[in-house]
Amino acid sequence: MYTAEERNAFFETTVERLKASNYIEGIIQLGSGVIGYKDELSDIDLMVAATKPETVEETRDFVRDTLVSEFHPLYIKEKQLRENVYLLIVFMENSLEFNISIVPRESLKVKSPLWKVITDKSGLVSERMNREDAKFQDRAVQYDVNEDAVFEFVYCALRMEKELRRNNLIYALKMLEMMRDVVLQVQALNEGKKLHQFKAYDTLNPKFIEAYLSTYPNKIDAMNLGESTKKLKELFIKTVKQSPIFTLNEDLNNLMRLAEHTEA
Repeated sequence: MYTAEERNAFFETTVERLKASNYIEGIIQLGSGVIGYKDELSDIDLMVAATKPETVEETRDFVRDTLVSEFHPLYIKEKQLRENVYLLIVFMENSLEFNISIVPRESLKVKSPLWKVITDKSGLVSERMNREDAKFQDRAVQYDVNEDAVFEFVYCALRMEKELRRNNLIYALKMLEMMRDVVLQVQALNEGKKLHQFKAYDTLNPKFIEAYLSTYPNKIDAMNLGESTKKLKELFIKTVKQSPIFTLNEDLNNLMRLAEHTEA
């Protein structure tokens, strides 16, 4: 485990080392650290802007090599999210986690209000981020929404019923968890939460949390899973009715009624 002081030391050292590179034009802090980390378990999230699109790979290598030489991390996972966009997930021995994305300045995006420019050598990084933030703030729905979420819930409910009749409990549990995920998405949007990589479920409405947790089964068998599904569908309908984005139309509501569980 690490203390707040240790995390700050990692953060400051990383920024100092990275900004010395000619490959790097700017560094942006993302996530809860912008307004004060939630607790001692919070990660360090950074976005590194490369000077040119053609130097992104060199920038990625520099970031990775700097972390290796400076901190000797336990493990580094590298992902390419799309062309010229990379993510390094870095795990330290004290459980501290870095998430560092590397992108060209022209590809910088604002996906939440939690960002802060730490380093900007040209002024263009701040200019780009402010422009993208204005677009983000002007969007009627700021976070990407799964337009088929309601259908997916109903579809999973139908699959759930079939698998319960087959006594295929593992598959039924998978469907139940997919249904739960849709309910969480709708509720998070209802409360205006930062849906992008949202995981602060403990900040949701306490009454919703209580109702949501009550949908977990006491025992893994067809009868108890059927009862859990019934409770979850009731919570889903209530949650969707409060949504300014989603609706459960009559056709889908009728379709969901087909997923009423009766023991085979």
